[in-house]
Amino acid sequence: MAAPYAAMVMDARTGEVLHSRNADTRLHPASLTKMMTLYIAFQAIQRGEIGLDTEVTITREAAAEPPSKLGLRTGQKIRLRYLLRAAAVKSANDAATAIGIAISGSQDAFATRMNRTAAAMGMKNTTFRNAHGLTQSGHLSTARDMTILGRHVIYDFPQYYNLFSRRTADAGIAQVRHTNRRWLDSYNGGDGIKTGYTRAAGFNLVASAQRGQERVIATVFGGSSTAARNARITELMDMGFNRAPAQATVRKPEPPSAMASGQRNSGGKIVRVSGLVTSSMRPIARPATAPAPTEEMLLAAIDTNIIDTVVAEAVNAALAQTDPETAPKTPAIMPRARPADAPDNIVAAAAPTEPETRTTPEVVTRISTSGGRHWGVNVGRYNTRYDAERVLLRVALNEMSTLDGSLRRVVQRSGGFDANFMGLTREGADLACRRLQARGTTCFMIGTEG
Repeated sequence: MAAPYAAMVMDARTGEVLHSRNADTRLHPASLTKMMTLYIAFQAIQRGEIGLDTEVTITREAAAEPPSKLGLRTGQKIRLRYLLRAAAVKSANDAATAIGIAISGSQDAFATRMNRTAAAMGMKNTTFRNAHGLTQSGHLSTARDMTILGRHVIYDFPQYYNLFSRRTADAGIAQVRHTNRRWLDSYNGGDGIKTGYTRAAGFNLVASAQRGQERVIATVFGGSSTAARNARITELMDMGFNRAPAQATVRKPEPPSAMASGQRNSGGKIVRVSGLVTSSMRPIARPATAPAPTEEMLLAAIDTNIIDTVVAEAVNAALAQTDPETAPKTPAIMPRARPADAPDNIVAAAAPTEPETRTTPEVVTRISTSGGRHWGVNVGRYNTRYDAERVLLRVALNEMSTLDGSLRRVVQRSGGFDANFMGLTREGADLACRRLQARGTTCFMIGTEG
């Protein structure tokens, strides 16, 4: 008996539905489920609950999942980044289960988080029972809900979205190949995102493509074969591009909150993660401290290119306020010269006079990008230059000691604006990435030694 058919086409920029058929019929999603598994993993990384290089210990439950699978063994340790690649590219069931258990402690607890997140996204007819999508009683979704989820993946985590278009990937213990590479190779602008198949579900697919300023998402449930599914998704995508306006204002979906996603503490109470440090082991600051850089100062710095002065003065002020006997022996930072045409109404944080008991610190100036400093780190791709610049400023404030001497660069690509720190040695870029990842910031090295 053929699986029921359902479909939806959406303008990803606005969320406008361009076509639907049986879009609210609850059906088996199969491995489309892994979009939510991966979404929550990205969310957990962003909130510091887990890191890309966290070593995940594989449980007996994860290792026992049926194919498609990576081939994980009970007790094996593997980095989370490899599990993400296996789940996204190969659609590995053992990897998906391992991700869920690593984040929530059990597959049932992870399914609870999946359902809370789905509800917060407006996925009104979806119920998850597991992290992988294998057929289970009550594990159901709709074409509409999976299209909504696909849109959230694209806009909430653009820095990870390229994972869904990789034809092959290194999954640590094996190279894996994309389950939808034929369609990705054949369709102009196709760049993701997830296939699914079980006997009960048929051949499912959520796909997206971008052509110029237009982006369309299409979903199919119940295809009779891979070829039939791909042919149908191609028809739907073509329909979407024909119906979508050439120009439209992007209205991104509202990301679900930490409360809605069901993040809990060890006592079982829901907690909201703010990402802010509430206590510090540093010495208590002396009276009459200089103000820390504010949001307004950061935004002004973007427009006037004086962020080096703002950051340098704030860091040096913080050093001057610590007890001279216990203060870390960190050299003062030499700020970049302020541009001559900087507005007069920009006021940077001023460093107080250093105590007389402090020795004159060594001054370290910005190092040239020559001499082997041809490496850099990328901290994400963003939809606007403004967003990329803001991320660079915040990361610079948090990791000044690691990134001192680097140059902030925003590079426009076809898919958005890359936020890069350039002018590092290979060793420096590697250290910076490892420290950023330890803080939950997505990062990868770029560049080659020349």
